[in-house]
Amino acid sequence: MSHSIIASQLDAQANQHLREHLPDHEVIDIAPGQLALEAPADVFILRPVNVRGQRVDNPPPGWPWGLKWVQLVSSGIDFYPEWVFNGAPVTSGKGANAEQVAEFALALVFAAAKQLPTLWVKDAEWRLTPLAPLRGRTLGILGFGNIGQSLARKAVALGMRVLALSRPGQPIAEVPGVERAEDLRQLFAGSDHLVLAAPLTPATRGLIDRQVLGDARPGLHLINIARGGLLDQQALLEALDSGLIGRASLDVTDPEPLPVGHPLYHHPRVFLSPHTSAISEEGYPAFLEAFIANFHRYRDQAPLANLVDTARGY
Repeated sequence: MSHSIIASQLDAQANQHLREHLPDHEVIDIAPGQLALEAPADVFILRPVNVRGQRVDNPPPGWPWGLKWVQLVSSGIDFYPEWVFNGAPVTSGKGANAEQVAEFALALVFAAAKQLPTLWVKDAEWRLTPLAPLRGRTLGILGFGNIGQSLARKAVALGMRVLALSRPGQPIAEVPGVERAEDLRQLFAGSDHLVLAAPLTPATRGLIDRQVLGDARPGLHLINIARGGLLDQQALLEALDSGLIGRASLDVTDPEPLPVGHPLYHHPRVFLSPHTSAISEEGYPAFLEAFIANFHRYRDQAPLANLVDTARGY
């Protein structure tokens, strides 16, 4: 195999990192959203395509352009149209941002327990406020992949009880101090804070519906750092209004962004962030490390890590 040409939608700093670590190969800068290659390439690093209301349902002319490997930047595949998977093998960025997302989820737990940022005072009228502990409280985790396992280890270290349920059909990984929930009902009924960290697949779309929310421990803090499509948002609003769900911290919604005036923007117990938990000021260090390792497998014609299975949905 001759030297490789990598077309990359990563930023300039990340692409320069690839050039420095893969000096025998060529890296071409491709703008995010650009779906045309002016020069031949055998590898394409692709950012999400169907985002912020944009849809590209038809492949660009000539797709897949002779590509031999497509690397997705994200861990999920739901932001990519079907045609992306019709051609070269596709791998995901699974696990690359797990620590970053787990830290964000834990920050949301702290914010709820310690009433941040509403606790901060701006005048001389100070009110002493009883704050909830984390030690001894139960953190539920739905989806026990890289993010769920990282979050579980952090929560156990803080003295929290951790109750976890893997995505349907998947065994629960063994993490010291973590209990296995038998089903969704037990998970929701037994948790004080509950993090959705499962991938969005045909089996999980709309999984958290009225019936599931109806089993929640009263006052549950529900956190979604996975995908908005996991959750019935209307059912969530009703559960918030009834008091069954005490707080919802959402880094993801369906769609993204929500339309102007959507009730989730204005509900007093909803805390929205703009799908930012995986974005790091350090850029893509874990992703680049994983990609370079996978690139050497590719050059050696060895099996690639994190191959996408579209039938499975991730």
